[in-house]
Amino acid sequence: MKKESFLLELQVLKEIAEILNEGTDLYSTLDCALAKLIQVTGLDTGWIFLIDKNGNYELVASHELPPALTNEEIKPMCNGDCWCVSKYVQGRLNKASNIMECKRLEDSIIHKWGETNGVTHHATVPLQAGEESFGLLNVAASNKLQFDQEELNLLGAVALQIGTAIKRIQLTERVKEIEVIQERNRLAKDLHDSVSQLLFSISVTAKAGMNVSDNQNLKDTFNQIQQIAQEAQAEMKALIWQLRPQGIEKGIVSALINYGEMLGLNVHRNVKGITVLPAKIEETLWRVGQEALNNCRKHSGQTDIYLQLSSNSKNVKMTIQDKGVGFNCPSNVVIPTLGLKSMRERVESLKGSFKVDSELNKGTKITMNIPF
Repeated sequence: MKKESFLLELQVLKEIAEILNEGTDLYSTLDCALAKLIQVTGLDTGWIFLIDKNGNYELVASHELPPALTNEEIKPMCNGDCWCVSKYVQGRLNKASNIMECKRLEDSIIHKWGETNGVTHHATVPLQAGEESFGLLNVAASNKLQFDQEELNLLGAVALQIGTAIKRIQLTERVKEIEVIQERNRLAKDLHDSVSQLLFSISVTAKAGMNVSDNQNLKDTFNQIQQIAQEAQAEMKALIWQLRPQGIEKGIVSALINYGEMLGLNVHRNVKGITVLPAKIEETLWRVGQEALNNCRKHSGQTDIYLQLSSNSKNVKMTIQDKGVGFNCPSNVVIPTLGLKSMRERVESLKGSFKVDSELNKGTKITMNIPF
């Protein structure tokens, strides 16, 4: 019997290891690994929470949840507190453990959310790699009140595999981010060294032709060529800034001020709190701030812009405001332009909030708040 149990454990670990080693997308990898775990162990259901350092959790994978937990698009799994997450956040969950009862399932019975399929208890296992913790693996079966030590040991080994895979995928994503930045820097340098210099040469040549020609038609033509070349230079400079913002190494505020100056804007800043931000958040603030400053230049009729950035250990808030012509923007109306929609989508992709306030002749204010 022990031999059969040992062989089963090896089979489980082998099949899950194959999935985790091949995975490159975090969410699909965790989903496939969880489904395989449920299949080969004969359990009925399972779910995985990723939990950040502030205790915020996210359901990233689930398999065969009972109807009570899938009510209203799995709302019971995405809101509220529970005993396993609370213990994890408090640092009291360091190994595979039995949870006496599932609070979410208990709440589902009280509120009549739906059938529990006989599931009342679950085992919970922290997902770890070295000194880092990422979240929890929970598994359960109908009418199963307790997991024996051999089962908990197996779940602990699987959780260690999953934790190591999460760490690997996160490191891979960071490497990709660095590679993207390096490629942008290369493209920016190439554009500056080739196209920008060529446009400058065209502008200088057109100016020289305008000065030496006595024919008014030729003068007008050279003048038009020079103006077009200068406009193209300005557009190219803005494109290079998009690829490689100057001053970003000194922080997002410095980069936005420099970009505003390049557009001919006077950016007044007010900064509170920490300014060293995660790369993804800094990139999003840069892209959204850049679009906001472009809108100010094109539509506000003002050159004075007000930038506020405040941050703490949990979130960062940035506002960009002008006191220009503004536009009608009722709170119950969908964001009107593609540029504003793109800005909102960038912020919301990081689980942040995005708001536009504007009135005719009273200016426009854009506010974004991103957790981290």
